Amino acid sequence: MCGRYASTKVPADLADEFRAIDATEGEGRPDFNVAPTKHVYTIVERHPRDADGAPDPSTTERTLRRMRWGLVPSWAKDPAVGARMINARSETAAQKPAFRRALAARRCLFPADGWFEWQRRDTKAGKTKQPYFTHYRDGSSIAMAGVWEFWRPKDDPEGEYPDGLITAAVLTTEAVGPLAQVHDRMPLVLPPDAWADWLDPDADASAVSVARLLAPPAPELIARMELRPVSSRVNNVRNNGPELLEALPPDQVTEPVQLDLLNSGGPTPT
Repeated sequence: MCGRYASTKVPADLADEFRAIDATEGEGRPDFNVAPTKHVYTIVERHPRDADGAPDPSTTERTLRRMRWGLVPSWAKDPAVGARMINARSETAAQKPAFRRALAARRCLFPADGWFEWQRRDTKAGKTKQPYFTHYRDGSSIAMAGVWEFWRPKDDPEGEYPDGLITAAVLTTEAVGPLAQVHDRMPLVLPPDAWADWLDPDADASAVSVARLLAPPAPELIARMELRPVSSRVNNVRNNGPELLEALPPDQVTEPVQLDLLNSGGPTPT
């Protein structure tokens, strides 16, 4: 699953990295502990609309936008349901009423520095949870596949949602290689050469170009990543700072495991 991640790059840098137009209007700030229901950065690609709201099918526009993490289906009566829909399984999203329409027509990317996952183990002292942070060794953003939806209440007497609500969920898949030793699920991470196909607004989920991406990442992509144990301070969403990403000293790691992706202090591979 993916229930927490880090997103610390400024919008201008994300827009440049993902070849998108920054449509965030300066909203947001570096977040070292992104949690569900927060507003997050996403990448979408749509047909631009004219002054009358009609889309131009001859061109597309890729933009960096802000959405709330936790998908609220268009038919939901209460937006609070989104807090339980932060993830969608890539294997079944096309069949689930909450996600199938979004997967077919509204796909996005969640840019992230990396994500946190907790390894649960039974020890002599009881059950423990050791957080790990996974990221690309070269510092480039991880692109987590997602889907998004627009929700507007049928009745809004208090005017709480005058512009509706745009929400999104991260797709997950079976963990690959060494990552499976921490958790059996992971975000569906897409390489740069898959971004255009995933974001294509004219391809639905049944298109080969999209369906082929609903699979665990290739081992070559995982090999670019580093996995490191971090402090349990990340467990508390109120904690937020660069120290959450720092590697935990070996003598402080709960039940350390031997993983190929653990930082060995050696040179960064190219």
